[in-house]
Amino acid sequence: MNQADVSKLVSKLRIKVKAEHRNLRNPKGPEGRIDKLRKTVTGLIKFERIEVNYNRGDEARQYAERLISEAIRHGDCHTPTMKMADFWLLEKELVHKLFKVLVPRFENSNVSFTKMYKAPKPQYSRNLEKAVLELRGNPYPDLFTKQPNNRLWIQNVLLEAAKHDYRQSKYAEIAQNMAKNEEPTQVNSEAPKSEIIEDIKTQ
Repeated sequence: MNQADVSKLVSKLRIKVKAEHRNLRNPKGPEGRIDKLRKTVTGLIKFERIEVNYNRGDEARQYAERLISEAIRHGDCHTPTMKMADFWLLEKELVHKLFKVLVPRFENSNVSFTKMYKAPKPQYSRNLEKAVLELRGNPYPDLFTKQPNNRLWIQNVLLEAAKHDYRQSKYAEIAQNMAKNEEPTQVNSEAPKSEIIEDIKTQ
């Protein structure tokens, strides 16, 4: 069987997959590692946005992508796909969500089904990289704003008006100070020259 025939049997993932699996330490060994990944995939399908350790999220993302891809490819009448969904989803009501909610959402998608971002590290924690793993089209606000021009937001409009009023008050104060400084320098033609000289010395 050549390369083209193999590609028809298994759908291609739309994310980069490393050659070696992530090292997820667990006292139960490989079984505990799989249980941890199952919990992560279940949480992702249920909540559609989760925060996990980077290695755990990157590893679970591959299984979530494969699960959604096979559900789109074969549907809910395909026995192996149903067994796969039953294995990876610990909460069985999520199998219905997979086929009835996520498959219609992603069946015409040309990009990956998930997105992952590096999250900031907490101030007091172990030295572990955090990540936010989410499904595309989730109901939550975007983590990054698509429109950087936000000058029409109400808080920015109020701040701009406050800055304008502050500048106007400062300009008026500067004008008053300039007027006060210019008044003594005006020369009175009727005053004696000695008084004018004394006024200049006292300034």
